[in-house]
Amino acid sequence: MPERTNYKHGVPNYVDLMSNDPDASCQFYGGLFGWTFDPQPTPEGPIYNMAQKNGKAVAGIGPLPPDMVSQGVPPMWNSYVNVDDVDKTLAQVEGAGGVVMMPAMDVMDAGRMAGLVDPTGAALMLWQANQYPGSELVNEHGTFTWSELMTPDVDKAAAFYHAIFGWDADTADMGGMEYTSFTVDGDSIAGAMKPPMDGIPPHWGIYFSVDDCDATVAAAQAAGGTAMAEPTDVPTVGRMCPLVDPIGAMFSVMQPEDPSAVK
Repeated sequence: MPERTNYKHGVPNYVDLMSNDPDASCQFYGGLFGWTFDPQPTPEGPIYNMAQKNGKAVAGIGPLPPDMVSQGVPPMWNSYVNVDDVDKTLAQVEGAGGVVMMPAMDVMDAGRMAGLVDPTGAALMLWQANQYPGSELVNEHGTFTWSELMTPDVDKAAAFYHAIFGWDADTADMGGMEYTSFTVDGDSIAGAMKPPMDGIPPHWGIYFSVDDCDATVAAAQAAGGTAMAEPTDVPTVGRMCPLVDPIGAMFSVMQPEDPSAVK
C-alpha cells in the first residue's frame, strides 16, 4: 500500500534532510528521484522544502542549523517514528536509558515533534500527527522504504526501543551476519545491525526504494554523488547500495526482490 494517510504507533513514517546547501540538495534529489518541491516558510525564518512525488509528500529538505554547522556536524538524513503521544513517549526516554535531544514542540498545525538519542548514541526523531501524517507515498521508486539502525550494541538498543515503542526484535543469521528486524504487530518496520567495520558511529540510516538499483547508482554518480560500495544482492530482500550525496549526506537505495511483498 504505497499511499498512506496514517501510521500505527511505533512505525517509521518520515525522513528529512538537514543540509548546508538545501538548494543543491533539492537539485540532486529532484533529478535522482523525480521529486518536485513545495517551499514552506517556517516561523524561525528558513525555508523547509517539502519533497513531493505524484502530488504526494514524500520527504523534506531544510537547512542544517548554524550551531550544528559550527560544531562540524555533517549534513544528515533524519528518521522519524510515529507516536500517539510525543510527550508521553518522551517522558519514558530517560528512564529507559536514553537522552532527550530535542524537547517536544508543535510544528504549526502539522503535528508535534521531538528528538532523542538512544543508549547506544543513535539519534531518532518522534512525530505525533495532526494535519500531516508523514510520508504520504512510500515503498515505490524514489520514496522512503526502510530505516536501519547501525550500532555496536543491538541488544541494548532493542531493549530501549521495546520500552518506549513496544517494538519486538527478531534476530536472524544472514550469511554470517546477524540482522535484527524490529516488528510492530508482527510486521517488520525497521532493522538493526552491528557496523561492518570499526569507526562507524551509531546512527539511523535510511533507504529509498528504486526500480533499478544499478541505474540509480549510475545516475547518482553522474550527478556528483558517491557509491560507498558496489550494488549488492541480499537474498530474499533485494539489491542495494549505500551512497553519499554531493553535499555529504549518506543514504541507501534498494531495489526489492519482490516489490509486491513490500507493505
